[in-house]
Amino acid sequence: MSLSYSTAPTVPLFDKYGGLRTLRMVIMAFYDRVIDSDIVGHFFEDVDLARLVDHQTKFFTMVLGGPSSFPDARLAQAHQHLEVTHDQFDEVINLLRDTLEEARFAPEDLQLTLAAVEQRRGLIVK
Repeated sequence: MSLSYSTAPTVPLFDKYGGLRTLRMVIMAFYDRVIDSDIVGHFFEDVDLARLVDHQTKFFTMVLGGPSSFPDARLAQAHQHLEVTHDQFDEVINLLRDTLEEARFAPEDLQLTLAAVEQRRGLIVK
């Protein structure tokens, strides 16, 4: 009996889906949805969206295995004053899912990405 396994290197999702340029476009599409949401859009009325897209791009670069780090403490600090509810967090997850599906993320990659965001729920929801 022989075992077979792959020795092919694993490509980070960041690279698999086109790197920084593509990710930035995905994040901008995500925020188009977020801003239009009746549930969470109000959080972004007086926000510098260019700056926010930059921060989210860094966060998702890290989540997707790219060359960036985004400390959890920074994420918690940015959200502590917002009083985000579980329902609002769920809305963001759903909007992200829709955006990543539109960007043609493979189902397993989509689940990994959403799980990485879900893992940080406790840092955002109070």
